[in-house]
Amino acid sequence: QVQLVESGGGLVQAGGSLRLSCAASGRTFTYYNMGWFRQAPGKEREFVATINWSGDSTKYADSVKGRFTLSRDMAKNTAYLQMNSLRPDDTAVYSCATDRPPYCSGSGCYSEVGYNYWGQGTQVTVSL
Repeated sequence: QVQLVESGGGLVQAGGSLRLSCAASGRTFTYYNMGWFRQAPGKEREFVATINWSGDSTKYADSVKGRFTLSRDMAKNTAYLQMNSLRPDDTAVYSCATDRPPYCSGSGCYSEVGYNYWGQGTQVTVSL
């Protein structure tokens, strides 16, 4: 089994920054992708960003492109979501996820159905 633990959420003013971390432990697979999704109150969970196993390929939702940066440290089995220029509409519970073989690829990694393991989520609140 794979365990994912997110951290780094909190309350920040608009224009501020936060860095979320997602640490994977347990029976992780070698070539797993890591994705971030978020869910705002009353809304469906939506894709934020994904990164491949080696960290050299990322994809972002249009709403966060240019403001968020996803990276990973393979040695630590940890992914980092740097969020800059935060806006009130970024307020949500942010969750990370990983997959297992057969790994997601292409657009399959932009949907929650492409992932098998999920963290509990961390709250991000952006105030005016």
